[in-house]
Amino acid sequence: MKALGQHLILELYGCSPKTLSSVSGVQDAMLKAARAADATIIDSIFHLFKPHGVSGVVVIAESHFAIHTWPEHRYASVDLYTCGDKTRPWQAFKAVKKLFKATHFSVMKMERGLLPK
Repeated sequence: MKALGQHLILELYGCSPKTLSSVSGVQDAMLKAARAADATIIDSIFHLFKPHGVSGVVVIAESHFAIHTWPEHRYASVDLYTCGDKTRPWQAFKAVKKLFKATHFSVMKMERGLLPK
């Protein structure tokens, strides 16, 4: 079987509340993650919720990266979905873990679009 894509589902805990509360901080981290993955960035959109939290997506030619933050819980939920053989989603994971200053985390990897070779 060959997978069309890889989907990393990240649970990041103990993150910097200041970064998780900032649209520019979250967007910057996600764009840096896309660059770390050697992804081709198409566009991005991020939104600040009141009283707290940021949601956003970076659309990449190879699929997308998405995030939802809960700064009051020092938690971020991140999806890193890439297709093809060019991108490096594990490099994106390392980047977001570092940029959000996560103290602990979990990662689930799913192979998407399993097709016969």
